[in-house]
Amino acid sequence: MTRPKAKSKKKGGVVDFKKRKVKLGRRLPPPKNSTNTEVKSKAIILPEQSVAADKAGLAVNKKGLTLKELLQQTSHHNAKVRRDALMGIKDLFSKHPEELTSHKYRVVEKLRERISDDDKVVRKLLYDLFKLVILPSCKEDNQELITSLMMAYIFNAMTHLAVDIRFIAFDFLDLTLEYYPPSFSSYAEKIFQNYEDILRKNQYHLQDKEKLKDTFAGLVRCLSLLPWNKEETDLQNKDDIGQRVLHAFEADNSMSSTGFSHIIMKLKYLVAILINSFQEFTTLFNAKENLEGRSFGCMSFILHSIDLIVRSFVYGIDKKSECTSSQGGANVAIWDVSVSSTFLKKLFPLFPLDPGHGLPQKDYDRLLDLNLVIAKIFFELNEWICLPPFLLEKFLEFLENALLGKFGRAAQSGKAVWEKHLIQLLRFIPKFLSRGASDWTSRLLWAFTQTFKESKPGSLLKLACLSAMEDMLTPIQSMLSQETNNPQNVELQKALCVWIEELPLLLIQLGDKHPTCSLALVRLQLRIGQRALLNSALVCVYDNMQNSLQDFYSTCHGEHICFGPFIRLPRESQELSLCCLYYLSHLDLPFLKSLAGCCLSPDLDPYLLFRTIEILHSAYKDGHINIADYLSVFVTLVLRFKVSPEVGDAGLKGDALRKTLKSMTAVLCSYMEQIGNNSLVLQIIEKVIIDQIVLKPSLDNSCSLLRMLVTVDNKPTRLSEQSIITLGPCLSEYLMDAMQLIQEDGEEQRIPSNRLSTIYYLLPCFLLFDRCHKLMGYVLKTMGSTITESSLSLKNDNGTQHMGNCLNRLSIVVSVLVLMHKDAKLQQIMSKFKEDTDNIIHEISLLKSYEQISRKIEASHKIQCALDRLNILTR
Repeated sequence: MTRPKAKSKKKGGVVDFKKRKVKLGRRLPPPKNSTNTEVKSKAIILPEQSVAADKAGLAVNKKGLTLKELLQQTSHHNAKVRRDALMGIKDLFSKHPEELTSHKYRVVEKLRERISDDDKVVRKLLYDLFKLVILPSCKEDNQELITSLMMAYIFNAMTHLAVDIRFIAFDFLDLTLEYYPPSFSSYAEKIFQNYEDILRKNQYHLQDKEKLKDTFAGLVRCLSLLPWNKEETDLQNKDDIGQRVLHAFEADNSMSSTGFSHIIMKLKYLVAILINSFQEFTTLFNAKENLEGRSFGCMSFILHSIDLIVRSFVYGIDKKSECTSSQGGANVAIWDVSVSSTFLKKLFPLFPLDPGHGLPQKDYDRLLDLNLVIAKIFFELNEWICLPPFLLEKFLEFLENALLGKFGRAAQSGKAVWEKHLIQLLRFIPKFLSRGASDWTSRLLWAFTQTFKESKPGSLLKLACLSAMEDMLTPIQSMLSQETNNPQNVELQKALCVWIEELPLLLIQLGDKHPTCSLALVRLQLRIGQRALLNSALVCVYDNMQNSLQDFYSTCHGEHICFGPFIRLPRESQELSLCCLYYLSHLDLPFLKSLAGCCLSPDLDPYLLFRTIEILHSAYKDGHINIADYLSVFVTLVLRFKVSPEVGDAGLKGDALRKTLKSMTAVLCSYMEQIGNNSLVLQIIEKVIIDQIVLKPSLDNSCSLLRMLVTVDNKPTRLSEQSIITLGPCLSEYLMDAMQLIQEDGEEQRIPSNRLSTIYYLLPCFLLFDRCHKLMGYVLKTMGSTITESSLSLKNDNGTQHMGNCLNRLSIVVSVLVLMHKDAKLQQIMSKFKEDTDNIIHEISLLKSYEQISRKIEASHKIQCALDRLNILTR
């Protein structure tokens, strides 16, 4: 059957919904009843409302970002954005450092969150930013606040699961403590606990040795900040580290561990972990592997950490206070049983480190470094607890070889390592000697002497040797005083003699280039001199030093003096070297001349000049100087002391030097009076002084010589007839020269024309006239002869120059006579020689009749005035 067809709709019917046909690609029109929701408005334009305008006046980096925006980006989820933010902050601070100054605490508070960042580059950029920019600029700020902001996040990073983050946390800790060391005390216990945790993970040792080496370096820094280690560490960081080796860290200077007793147990556990770590590294070269640089660095830092911990127990704990308490005694007992066994079983059996197979030369140098540090640890530990004798023998043998420079196959480059560590080992030799004589005493002493002789002058090793020698004097003296027949005493005396012979030569070699070493040397000389007086065998050797010390003070080549290093040394060294002279049992004349020449230097401090004279006087009173040599030094000083140095000599003025000479003359005359036998003194110095005065030295030197002569002379005079005859003409010239200088005026005046100067220069002559009337007669005759000679010269020559000289000499003679006549005693003496005075008046009268004088009104007037002054005296 077929389906019937549907009925078709009629065309033209009514349609309810008309469907529109739309062409493909065109939208349907909106319905007619739809609501138009479109809102139309005009733009409102407001100036200065852009983003760039908001940052006007703010500091931005090269990308236009402010500090606030950069800090926000450091917390971005994208690592690249965080990196760019840190680099942007560094750029911003370099352009605008005031931004860091104003917002440093905010910056630290925000950036500390990145210490545990998952991205390695971000952590590295953050570390560099703190190291190079932030922390250096915060040195003068509140350090406690900066540290407290950092430490919480550093400790949090130290417990992170990622190994790299833990290692970088220790780098941040080391950086923080480097800039703020005092903060260590507040976090010490927690810091050492974290070091203990990370070092227990043995697998880290082979993962990244470079990071592990940095961690060990940070541990060394932390241990160095302990109060009993900090003193020595500070000295090591100074430019002048000579003081460190001069006064090595002594056991009796132990510092109280107050405030640090809670970390003692932490250090005990830490040292065991360090020794285990060191053992693991030793397997490298035992397995015939090279000791590459990172492994050596780790091993070196491990040993230095162990050394600092040992020092903490040996020197850091106040034994008296600790041992009196039960807790302190328990700590010492725990150390003895637990830690000592670790050293004896694991560390010391490895010594000396030597794999026994071929290693590169560089590795042998590195092994030498490690062996020397282990030896230092052993000797420090042996100061506190007695270690087994067989170990002591092994380490003493190593110390002897080290002193002799026998470092196995170590190359020449190993000498620098040897010297650096040997300085620390030398201080244990005096401590070993203080325990008493043994078979090793002489061996170590001669090995040490060899080191001292071969070390370079002025080096730290030479300085350390001098310090050790000073420390050894007390135990050596103690051993010498106990058993005189002991063969070891002979060796001790021989060693001391070698030291004494080397010291003067070394002092001259040092010159003034190494003042610290020179100071240590003269201090050692003084200590030896003080002890030499108690040992007759050393007296002769000590006295012989003066033969070598002459060049140290001065050497004379005719009239020329070559000054030694003594003049240029610091004052403390000069005083100590002078004190050494007192302990010489006899001072020879050549050495005294060397000292006298040194005293004549214009560069010498006047205090040291008088100090030298004082010491010589003390040595004379004790019988160390012959009286003739003693007085010879005095005469040399007053004769050759220059009061008018050339321009540039120490910048001293003639007046200052003249005052020094006057003061020195007064001191010398006082010491001459203290001798007590003026007749003997005069007998010794009379001919010498007269002979020197005849040579016409300068006025000041002549005055000093005359004052010395007057000091030991009496009334009536004890001068010989020959001396009186010789001295007469000399005194005449001296009086006229003195009066001429006193009368001079103007810029060239060298002596002030006052009564004190007049008395000072003329008084010695007046005293001699009072004691010897003949002497005045010789002086008056000489003055008359002088006027006669001037008259003859003027008569034979019509030159104006001769007239001026003649009138000048005439005026001086008259002034001298008038000045003598004013003294009551001299006036009576002059009356006895009226004939000589009349002769002078007669010679002056003849001058007035000369044609050359009569034609000159001024000259004639001067002569008449002189005659009037003399006639008044004669009346």
